[in-house]
Amino acid sequence: ADDAYLGGELAGGKAGRGSENKVPFVAAISFNSEGRPLYIKMAPVPGFSRKAVFDWATADLAPGCIVTSDGLSCFAGVTDAGCQHRAIVADGRKPKELPEFNWINTVLGNLKTSLGGAYHAFDFAKYGTRYLGAFVYRFNRRFNLEALPLRLFVAAATTGPRPARWLRQAEESF
Repeated sequence: ADDAYLGGELAGGKAGRGSENKVPFVAAISFNSEGRPLYIKMAPVPGFSRKAVFDWATADLAPGCIVTSDGLSCFAGVTDAGCQHRAIVADGRKPKELPEFNWINTVLGNLKTSLGGAYHAFDFAKYGTRYLGAFVYRFNRRFNLEALPLRLFVAAATTGPRPARWLRQAEESF
């Protein structure tokens, strides 16, 4: 698991972690027995606090799973949620240089590249959940791509008109 941000510096705004245009989110990746990525989970969090990570872990992780992180203090919240936590602290190296974080960093890089290439300007705070959800949906179904159009067709054909408040309920569940 790793912490990340969507967004960037606004013109004339604050840079870095304090930028008004950055939305914090947590990303986790699960692996098969050969160490290849199977599924990802990404969810916005109000900030990187122990409570926020606890709430995320309670909603998105299976109790008893093993979570490997870079040792950021907020990830202690996964143990509060009934998961095992394995913090890997780099001895003078950046976490991105450690092989344990290769896949999560690759996935996060792909996310940011796809967003930057497809959406040149959007409100991260307002729409970030939707873009994360779309990326996760495609990633988790990447081995069964031929089923995606049919699933979309069935969903479109069986779902009637919905008011805007119904559409936004998904965002409130995060």
